[in-house]
Amino acid sequence: MAQWEIAPENWMGRGNLAEYQLDYLRDHYPISSHGLSLSIGSQDPLDETFLLRLKAFLDRFSINRYSEHLSYCSVGGHLYDLLPIPFTEAAAEHVIARVRRVQEIIERPLVLENISYYASAATELDELSFIKRILQGADCELLLDVNNVYVNSINHGYDARQFIRGLPSSRITYGHIAGHHEEAPDLLIDTHGAGVKPAVVELLHLAQQVHGPFAVVLERDFNIPPLGELLNELYELDQQLQPLGEALDDK
Repeated sequence: MAQWEIAPENWMGRGNLAEYQLDYLRDHYPISSHGLSLSIGSQDPLDETFLLRLKAFLDRFSINRYSEHLSYCSVGGHLYDLLPIPFTEAAAEHVIARVRRVQEIIERPLVLENISYYASAATELDELSFIKRILQGADCELLLDVNNVYVNSINHGYDARQFIRGLPSSRITYGHIAGHHEEAPDLLIDTHGAGVKPAVVELLHLAQQVHGPFAVVLERDFNIPPLGELLNELYELDQQLQPLGEALDDK
């Protein structure tokens, strides 16, 4: 197991047992943190009290990597969903300013994840241009969710391979892969509740060919199989990616 990813909201302020468990995990594996509630694209003010608590948590457990979703999940209250930000210049500038402030407070780069979305609001930019605009303007990093790229490419009719090739290699910090559900031939749902589809593995191969090897986290949020099955899926994915890494090392 190369690394674990945790949601800080599920661990902060949970008491001594949680601290002991996380200390043990940190002592044996690298840990990344992947947030659920920052709502970086919201019009609501940033919760700076939460960010200060988050920084203390990250410092306490020596967690250097904090990622969040490039989305919003609050409008005067928590929405319990990750909604897409309009792909506009104004929205990009709004997010850039908020990312910069977050990075000032937590004293770490903010790593933004491309999300899956099923409807889009106003658009002046395509998704790729919007993401690149924010990464450059805020000088932040990218968590490349390969499954989300694939799901969006089917749902919104764009070329996933072209999207992958257009990303800035220097901004990619690590990646996500997960399973999805085919509701219809032109409608995929990002569920995190099934095994990774071959088309997503192929897209991950392309991403690592284009951008070089990067760490990848397997997400599974429900329909969770026995641990042995998950470990076997990780092993098979690792075996598929190892020859690629060796070929890149030889270049």
